[in-house]
Amino acid sequence: MSPNGSDRSSRRPMRRKLPQVLTAGLVLATASGCSYNWEDFPRLGMPTPVTEEAPRILSLWQGSWAAALVTGVLVWGLILWSVFFHRRSRTKVEVPPQTRYNMPIEALYTVVPLIIVSVLFYFTARDESKLLELSDKPAHTINVVGFQWSWGFNYIEKVDGQPAAVPEVPKELNAIPDKFQKDFPEGAGGVYDVGIPGTRNPQNGNPGPTLWLPKGEKVRFVLTSRDVIHSFWVVPFLMKQDVIPGHTNVFEVTPNREGTFMGKCAELCGVDHSRMLFNVKVVSPERYQQHLKELAEKGQTGYVPAGIAQTDPARNAEKNQL
Repeated sequence: MSPNGSDRSSRRPMRRKLPQVLTAGLVLATASGCSYNWEDFPRLGMPTPVTEEAPRILSLWQGSWAAALVTGVLVWGLILWSVFFHRRSRTKVEVPPQTRYNMPIEALYTVVPLIIVSVLFYFTARDESKLLELSDKPAHTINVVGFQWSWGFNYIEKVDGQPAAVPEVPKELNAIPDKFQKDFPEGAGGVYDVGIPGTRNPQNGNPGPTLWLPKGEKVRFVLTSRDVIHSFWVVPFLMKQDVIPGHTNVFEVTPNREGTFMGKCAELCGVDHSRMLFNVKVVSPERYQQHLKELAEKGQTGYVPAGIAQTDPARNAEKNQL
């Protein structure tokens, strides 16, 4: 048999198997997606937002995916066009003409990536600036304390029925810079909740302590650490912030959906990092105030130590920020 005949016969089994392979791939794809809710598809893997700020993040995520898809289709199209229309069997040319120093093409593949990166940078910087913007007086302030291997929550509130607190900020909160302390409510004796890795949510049994938030009211999170770098991530908030010893990060959200949601540490912080889980329970403002009273009745008044204080140079360097 001629070499050409041998090549044709070797291709036939592959051609017969190709429909079988494609069919098997289609079956696997549809079987694995039977439980998929197509209403979730526009979010491209993101959970349903539960704060007023989260849709901005979702929009940035969707826009980035759209840009990536357009770029991918263009690149794949050029690759396939080259493969099909410049294949050797079609042109019968051993070595096609080589093109060098094509200035328009070189300018194109230099300028286009710069434009793409610049556009992504603009929208990212715009949205990040808006998300980290702080209000003059938030309705609620909660100091989130990360430590190996769980979380503490200082509710910096003036709880009804609690004895009036001294005007000075308690020593437990000295790690928080003055620029954030000035926004604390006056006479806020506060209550706290603190967990261990074995803590469970009493309603659903999920691991970790539970952070309570009021629906429809702005909450400022002041993030501090007692030991190493952690990361405060409430999954349906669609954002997270590092919890850094000797440095205070702050952001605000307004929850707009009641329910219990999952939170976790998103920074590898040591051997039991995977156990640093917590829950976020969004309730009505009335139920939130009732929960604060319940903590006070349990004797959980005052605050747990916020963490490692910033050095004076670090405090001074940040005085003009925000």
